[in-house]
Amino acid sequence: MVRLRDLFLIFLQIGAFTLGGGYAMLSMVEANIVTKRHYIEKDEFWNLIALIQTLPGVFAINTALYVGNKLHGKRGAIISAIGAALPSFVTILLITIFFTNFKDNEIVEQIFKGIRPCVVAMILVPSIRLISRNATSWKTIWIPFITAVAIWWFKVSPILIIVIVCTAAILIEMYSYNKLKKQ
Repeated sequence: MVRLRDLFLIFLQIGAFTLGGGYAMLSMVEANIVTKRHYIEKDEFWNLIALIQTLPGVFAINTALYVGNKLHGKRGAIISAIGAALPSFVTILLITIFFTNFKDNEIVEQIFKGIRPCVVAMILVPSIRLISRNATSWKTIWIPFITAVAIWWFKVSPILIIVIVCTAAILIEMYSYNKLKKQ
């Protein structure tokens, strides 16, 4: 069984070396939890990511909570979440304290401009993996685009879209189940 200390250190490391938020951390979580240590199966990991996307809250923390709970119950969930959040908390605290000293520094501005492409890549790679592992096909690839247009162009509430999609998924599953049951 995984030790609480190990869970904390894994998520502390992931939190410390991930820029760009929850999607950027997916590759590191998969590498540490699934590939290297085999704590969770790959299919289960990507299914949990699909589920976590629908939950409110910070994606990185929700991921840490789920993995920690799966491996060590409530204590594991809390320890993992603290490990994942602590580096960001300390970084934001330090930036807040010292921001006025370097906010107009040209070198700092250039560093942040240099980090941007890395963040995009760190978000893009797990997004592509997520699409390929969740049975996205040419029949369903249009859904995210229509959703983005509905939110951006027509100002449809993302909450309404989630409710509609969840309702449609339930109805489709019920229909499929009833059809299968009749056979």
